[in-house]
Amino acid sequence: MPTLSVVIPAYNEEDGIAAIVERVLAIRPQLAAVGVDELECIVVDDGSTDGTAAIVQGYGDQVRLIRQQNRGYGGALKTGFSVARGELIGFLDADSTYPPERFPDMCRLALDGAEIVIGSRMSGEHSEMPLVRRIGNTIFATMLSLVSGVRISDSASGQRVLRRSVLPMIYPLPNTLDFTPAMSTRALHEGVKIVEMPIPYKERSGRSKLSVVRDGLRFTKSIVWTALTYNPVRIFGGLGLALLLAALLIVGGQIGLHFATGQAGWSFPLLFGALVLAVAGVTLYTTGTTFSYVVALFHRRPIRQGLFGRRGNGRRIEKHYWWLGLLAIVGGFGTYLAAVLFDLTNPALAASWFAPVVSALLVLTGVQLVSAWSLARVLAELSRREVEAEADLNWSYTPAPALRGEAAA
Repeated sequence: MPTLSVVIPAYNEEDGIAAIVERVLAIRPQLAAVGVDELECIVVDDGSTDGTAAIVQGYGDQVRLIRQQNRGYGGALKTGFSVARGELIGFLDADSTYPPERFPDMCRLALDGAEIVIGSRMSGEHSEMPLVRRIGNTIFATMLSLVSGVRISDSASGQRVLRRSVLPMIYPLPNTLDFTPAMSTRALHEGVKIVEMPIPYKERSGRSKLSVVRDGLRFTKSIVWTALTYNPVRIFGGLGLALLLAALLIVGGQIGLHFATGQAGWSFPLLFGALVLAVAGVTLYTTGTTFSYVVALFHRRPIRQGLFGRRGNGRRIEKHYWWLGLLAIVGGFGTYLAAVLFDLTNPALAASWFAPVVSALLVLTGVQLVSAWSLARVLAELSRREVEAEADLNWSYTPAPALRGEAAA
């Protein structure tokens, strides 16, 4: 039967550490009922300057105390993970904001097949989370759902149970407070099976160590940069498509206004802005698809993600870049030639600059597409060679069966 190791990071928590330790130790009977036969309670004192360590030492062999210089919230958790003996590892904060009484149900989900069980504070249970933090957590969860393609309600929950076997898949993780959103982001992109379970949440008494602005920016950066190391086309491609859509809306608005008013005039500044947005959109999208090959080469596996999920992984789109690029280049030169033939570049015209600018942007877009196609081909070839080389090195010779009638030696 498995063991659950509960890691409690503590930094100057002398007022609340005893209460949370006693609540954790009290769940042994409930753990046994779901198939967990042993509980290991680990408190990582992360450089406290108060009486936290002395209080924990008073529990003797019931609690394992690890003392270290201050490394931060994530650093304390990683220290606890490294010394934990259990096949299941749980963690929660030392301030009694999370309910250790829910660990048995979370372990049951882990034993039923979940690899990470997240206690969700945003799934309907009673929560005393302040409104500002609730809004922030909703934003982070939505952001993570968008970049990973998997719906999640609480990306930063500090109460979880995970299987020890998933640690190599989700490392490295930061030492700071963005440990949990980084874990969620990496786990989702690694295909780890995550199950969320609603839990109540109690606001801590006293001053919170969480800064809404500073740590909110850190959470955002952690989610975005971690996602970029797995699925860059989701972010770059999404931004690129947004810019292309904005360009289409501008042009569509101009066309609609033309038909609605019957006026023949066009707003050249708006059309110029639409062109710039379109070129920027193409650049961002091609950058994302190219980076996908770099990521696949780094991870030594095929591209598994994409702009629209695992099925739309972008491997078909860039195959068309070369002819789209050539078409744009030809269109650019054709636009300039037509402008010269119809005297649209005459300095006397108010918008004599427009046709040459359109021509230049089309040519530059075409060069971008052809370059992206070439780079994608090179990276795909390097990735293929990497896979083939590994297969050749690991290939083992199997003798062919003897032919019929062949005498044994």
